[in-house]
Amino acid sequence: MTVDLTPGPVAEDLARRTARFVRETVVPVEERLGGVPGSDDVRLELQRAAREAGVFAPHVSPEYGGHGLDMRDRAFVFEEAGYSLLGPLALNIAAPDEGNMHMLEAIASPAQKERYLRPLAAGATRSCFAMTEPAPGVGSDPAALATTAERIPGGWRIDGRKWFITGADGADFVIVMARTSGAPGDAGGATMFLVDAGNPGMRIVRHIETLDESLFGGHAEMLFDGCTVPDDAVLGEVDEGFRYARVRLGPARTTHCMRWLGIARRAQDIAVARAAERELFGSRLAELGMVQAMIADNEIDIAAAHGLILQACADLDRGGSGAQSTSIAKTFCAEAVWRVVDRSLQICGALGVSGDVLLGRFLRETRPFRIYDGPSETHRWSIARRVVRRHDAAHAR
Repeated sequence: MTVDLTPGPVAEDLARRTARFVRETVVPVEERLGGVPGSDDVRLELQRAAREAGVFAPHVSPEYGGHGLDMRDRAFVFEEAGYSLLGPLALNIAAPDEGNMHMLEAIASPAQKERYLRPLAAGATRSCFAMTEPAPGVGSDPAALATTAERIPGGWRIDGRKWFITGADGADFVIVMARTSGAPGDAGGATMFLVDAGNPGMRIVRHIETLDESLFGGHAEMLFDGCTVPDDAVLGEVDEGFRYARVRLGPARTTHCMRWLGIARRAQDIAVARAAERELFGSRLAELGMVQAMIADNEIDIAAAHGLILQACADLDRGGSGAQSTSIAKTFCAEAVWRVVDRSLQICGALGVSGDVLLGRFLRETRPFRIYDGPSETHRWSIARRVVRRHDAAHAR
């Protein structure tokens, strides 16, 4: 199977303009704020600038104001946006909104698309995706889902506790996963619901302090206590939530890889610039063998990650589940990005751990990627199981 490693002409132009926009407009704001976006005014100003530059919402179909790029072409644009921690926010392709837009386009009713997708794609609203729960609830194992939704006259009552809900603070609506049949441990029986902010049965219990701070709206713990919603709040079909989650999961894993690969490239650029100008022991750092090895290893990790992302994109664009290729890409990229940032910081020495460059912030932001969207250990388990099943099936034939 051949995988095209080049962008289409539209994506090539958009990626070039995105790169220029991020470097000239977004990076100065990022450096001024230390990589943490802070107020909604920052988001709105960056998104206004992205619209003016013609690079806003590259992933959404033209019907909803975007450029309609497929997964392969998104890879080139998202990577350029990810060159700054605030680039994805500016283009409206940051998590969780980007994944929610993808899923709403795929499964929402026409009325739901007008009410939720259109303003979300325009940057007029924000959203979050409430699935993860405190132990023993759902985490790496979706079947552990404990939050329930029971039928009541005219709608549903949702009860449960969620945590590490990215973007919850200030979100205009929540897509919440709740169990509508079965019990924790069962493979099916989940349903997705659209819950508007201000619902008296839904509230943020606390904001969870974490290593990372660049994802807008933070990470919250939420309580659903007698949260009632009408029948038209069901997203898709009842009891099909786990199937719909897979619609979101593979692409969302892959777009995370695209964005963080941009930060890996940024870290490498910072390190190479430092190595080229810093002189020690009678020569430039860039001429010392151990530093050259780290620079080379960074390039290898970046190139390999880019190739695995494009492989996953090809599988998804062909309509496949991409389960194996997205797991491989996610596992490798999460670890490779960390290695690149860590080596880059090491090359920069004292400068790397200072606040004069953002490498320390990059390190804090990229470390959790080895946990969210499935920890590396879970992905390795799944990858190995698929390989063994393939062997067993071939042997049986």
